[in-house]
Amino acid sequence: MSTSSTHTHHGHSAACCAGTPAPKASQSGFSSAGDGQEQSTLRIEQMDCPTEEGLIRKVLGNRAEVYALEFDLMQRKLNVVHSPGFRSQLQGLIAQLGMSSELESPATEPGAKVASGNAWSSWLRIGAAVVVALVAESASWLQAPSWLVLLLSVAAIGLCGLGVYKKGWIAIRHRDLNINALMSIAVTGALVLGEWPEAAMVMSLFGLAELIEARSLDRARSAVDRLLSITPDLVDVWSAEQGWVSEKAVNVQAGALAKVLPGQRLGLDGIVELGSSAVNQAPITGESEAVTKSAGDVVYAGSINGMGELQYRITADYDHSLLARITHSVQQAQQNKAPIQRFVDRFSRIYTPVVVAVAAAIAVTPPLLGMGTFSEWVYKALVLLVIACPCALVISTPVAVVSALTLAARQGLLVKGGVYLERARQIKYVILDKTGTLTEGRPSLQDMFIAGEHAEPVKQVAYSLAMRSDHPASQALVQAKVHEDTIEIQDFMAVPGKGVQGLAGNICYRLGSKAWAAAEGAGAQAMLTQWEAGWQARGASFVYLHDGKTIVAAFAVNDAIKSGVKTALQRLRSQGVSVSIASGDNEHAVRAVATAVGIDEFQADLLPEEKLTLLTQHQQTGVVAMVGDGINDAPALAQADIGFAMGALGSDVAIETADVAILNDDLNKIPDVLQLSKRLHRVLVQNISTALAIKAIFLGLAMTGGASMWMAVFADVGASLLVVLNSLRLLR
Repeated sequence: MSTSSTHTHHGHSAACCAGTPAPKASQSGFSSAGDGQEQSTLRIEQMDCPTEEGLIRKVLGNRAEVYALEFDLMQRKLNVVHSPGFRSQLQGLIAQLGMSSELESPATEPGAKVASGNAWSSWLRIGAAVVVALVAESASWLQAPSWLVLLLSVAAIGLCGLGVYKKGWIAIRHRDLNINALMSIAVTGALVLGEWPEAAMVMSLFGLAELIEARSLDRARSAVDRLLSITPDLVDVWSAEQGWVSEKAVNVQAGALAKVLPGQRLGLDGIVELGSSAVNQAPITGESEAVTKSAGDVVYAGSINGMGELQYRITADYDHSLLARITHSVQQAQQNKAPIQRFVDRFSRIYTPVVVAVAAAIAVTPPLLGMGTFSEWVYKALVLLVIACPCALVISTPVAVVSALTLAARQGLLVKGGVYLERARQIKYVILDKTGTLTEGRPSLQDMFIAGEHAEPVKQVAYSLAMRSDHPASQALVQAKVHEDTIEIQDFMAVPGKGVQGLAGNICYRLGSKAWAAAEGAGAQAMLTQWEAGWQARGASFVYLHDGKTIVAAFAVNDAIKSGVKTALQRLRSQGVSVSIASGDNEHAVRAVATAVGIDEFQADLLPEEKLTLLTQHQQTGVVAMVGDGINDAPALAQADIGFAMGALGSDVAIETADVAILNDDLNKIPDVLQLSKRLHRVLVQNISTALAIKAIFLGLAMTGGASMWMAVFADVGASLLVVLNSLRLLR
């Protein structure tokens, strides 16, 4: 049973005219509980590898009360959609598998850690088992009394193998041939054959390798937790009764007034009310230079304050800060599996039963054909069983993916799933929006044209509509204060990719692109055309106000090109990626920007549906990425194979819409994603190749009698350890 994410669109309408699709829904990869269903999230301390996942899936997957399962091995979490009242029985079933579960409440902090037990006692116990097993092996070589060798061997197995036997028996009882079941059968078989020291070595080495692998996985797991741990535990907040007091960050609510001293980290998101300081946002955005913050600016938890004290009004509690949302998104992104990860999961389900069947045939067939003794061939079959479990193969992909996702988050890149990160290396074509992507997205008003004699009412309508729009061009009108007062706008609606509209004096006014005006049948005056021509020559963009019949006002705005754009484009081309511009702006403005940054191919005056058509055409030839602001370009971002949202810092809409959210608005992050994708693919190929090669070599050695059981242990758990350590390189 598995779940997958989908691109979901919603429509809406208003009194003026019909709307367009809203941004796609969250891509958590897991459908929440519907009517008549409940959802439970359980933390299971013992669930940290595919062995436990497979056993739980086998037991719960066939229950009629269970509708969906989602496993997060990295965080040891299990999400279950089930029938009402099944929660207690659910925990009971998991307890029967030898695992303890704890119900996670909605208020649990993102990145909360799960206890990993007493590490020192585990190391001492396993270390003692290895020493005793070595003594048993030495005693056997020195031909010590058999009772002493047996006693030492059983002692070593007792120190480290009782848990394995318990897990193995539970697995066999549920007809699940996982590594614990296979190891239990192999060690028991070795004892029956009289290979006591070898049985002890196999069990102790298996325990040692499992412990090392678990600690390596803990390192990958803690890398995600550390994203959130950079925030301080205490925040200074203002109390009317006590003045400034230190409160735990998790207890502070939105709306409180907080302060941060020079050199300290901010504990929560907020808006500066008093003070000015340079703030280092690198832990959130990955940008190298500090950003000056003063009254009215947004600040984020985890940022490092410079030399000035800041007082800020908290805008989100601990669980909903930008950093918490990023951490939670990284954790959820693991469920959106890359194609190679889904292939490995399917392969492993076939691989183990086939190898077990082959081992059974090896144990029985050759002796029956007179090709040797049963003990000889049973031993070979046991060696084969030890290396049959595909743990190394299965664990090779999720550890690599979560390591890459964590590194991306550290660099200000929020990737919504392994599928996008692994696929990014295949991008052949990148389509860029202009405003906010290639330009700063902070245009300034240069001039205005008012048709007719009623300048004040027209400017007042334009100002009132612009005040309720977050589009950069509209904000240019607000910053220039084209009118002193606003009027009431009824039935206001934002139409992505076109503009905003609303009723004023029973007239439906629309503030937006000229293409939208033309589509509504609004004409233009000859004087307006002459005015446009003069500003077009200077690369200006335009915002139009029309009433459905005629354009009543036009505003010329200009926007500066971002620094670093040319470098980013050169890096993309060096990686074999073609780049073009698709903009709703006028042709002259788009041409001016294209010429300045060195892009030959561009499209202008595009409506949102025309961008979709352009994207679809390019998708016929390869993987296409769309880069936009995450709001106005929502339909195009949803249509693209991979959607990049620029300027997503603090924007819920952008983070939810795009497949990759670039938090610091830097176009150079796109070639960074491509490079990380190629690194991830190399590591995945290395991991899978290593795991399969080691398995193949030892399968051959087992068939020819050249491999002992303790060597087979190294082949299995040693391979798991190798792929985990190789995956952790992606954190650098």
